[in-house]
Amino acid sequence: MHTQMEKKFFADVIDVPVKIYGIVREISTQSIKISGLSGRARIGDQVDMHGQGSVIVRGEIISICEQDVVATAYHNINKIKLGAKAVYLGPQEPRPCQSWIGKILDHSGNCQDGSRPKKGDCVYNLTAIPPQNRRAIGSRLDTGLAAIDTFLPLCKGQRLGLFAGSGVGKSTLLSDIAKGVEADVVILALVGERGREVREFTEKTLGAEGMQKSIVFVATSEEPPALKLRTALLAIATAEYFRDRGQHVLLLFDSLTRFAEAHRSVALSAGETPSLRAYPPSTFQALAQLCERAGPGREHENVGDITAVFSVLVAGSNMEEPVADMVRGILDGHIVLEREIAERGRYPAIDLRRSVSRSLPDCATNVENGLLEHARKLVGVYEDAKTLIRAGLYQSGGDAVLDEAVKKFEKLDRFIAQKSNGKATNSFQRLKEILQHEEELSVG
Repeated sequence: MHTQMEKKFFADVIDVPVKIYGIVREISTQSIKISGLSGRARIGDQVDMHGQGSVIVRGEIISICEQDVVATAYHNINKIKLGAKAVYLGPQEPRPCQSWIGKILDHSGNCQDGSRPKKGDCVYNLTAIPPQNRRAIGSRLDTGLAAIDTFLPLCKGQRLGLFAGSGVGKSTLLSDIAKGVEADVVILALVGERGREVREFTEKTLGAEGMQKSIVFVATSEEPPALKLRTALLAIATAEYFRDRGQHVLLLFDSLTRFAEAHRSVALSAGETPSLRAYPPSTFQALAQLCERAGPGREHENVGDITAVFSVLVAGSNMEEPVADMVRGILDGHIVLEREIAERGRYPAIDLRRSVSRSLPDCATNVENGLLEHARKLVGVYEDAKTLIRAGLYQSGGDAVLDEAVKKFEKLDRFIAQKSNGKATNSFQRLKEILQHEEELSVG
């Protein structure tokens, strides 16, 4: 028979979690090889590595072999030495919570000031809804931007790509969408972007009123690749958390290119073989898995939708870059921003001919689709003849469609840059007035 003191001792021992240790055997610039954890660890599990001066560096396991595991560190590894102790922490799944709204969070759901907001009770697995269980894309959303409300509609549950080079107005357009779209929760993921953008989005773009329904996740450009990946996954898991509670979530992800670059760095450190532009094949799978988790909720269930806008950086407006080319086939449309249009002072610098929304023609009426087809035709004819017109070689009377395009192009160009003060129907009314204006004058 155990005494009361012995029973208490055994109970205390049982309550203490068993710690599993490994030993650091090899250190490189972006990866650390640890022995002793192979039988327990899984990809994505975390470890704490003990360095000099009581420094603890957290890392994530990215490769496992029979004798060792390979981890990538979340922080600077210059104080870790060979033989250092590594404590196995196991999986650290995201636990989103309602209390996160209004906060700016890091990769682990901690605030910028180091405080730790409450975490939810439910763990969110990193998997997408099977396509056969999703409902169809919902109704058209008003964005406050005439070009998107008409030519490039964004519908509830749609996943739209924003393709642009640096300095062409990508962030400004994202901020306009954040302010214009009605959503229950706005989740902004800044992955690998400039640190100053955080303050601009929170203070100028969203403002105090916008932050009341927003969560901002941040992993800036100088942070390790593993943290950027974790931040991205935490943002999408949080969007799923609010979607499953019946809310409409607007996810603004900036940018998929930085996410792909971070994944490439981690994958190469894990020993994967590089292929096109040094991207390993798993990078493109990771992009697809990330994007597929946004979209409409489950059919016949009382859940919401995730409407997502993913930005993609393209060097020199080259849409054939590996990431841009891959993402175009995944998303439900793409908006291309052209540097030449930005340089002549028209913002947003949307290249209408290269942009498309796959929610058309279903989300518009027959009359609206007719207006869009006519306007696109005029813009295309004018762009084809632009060199001729600028050279002074154009003469009216030779082509009726070109004559109409020349008369109306300037108004159409201004229309694309307009802000909408009401619903999409008001933007279509303005477009109709532009297309009919010349005919009414000639009849008069």
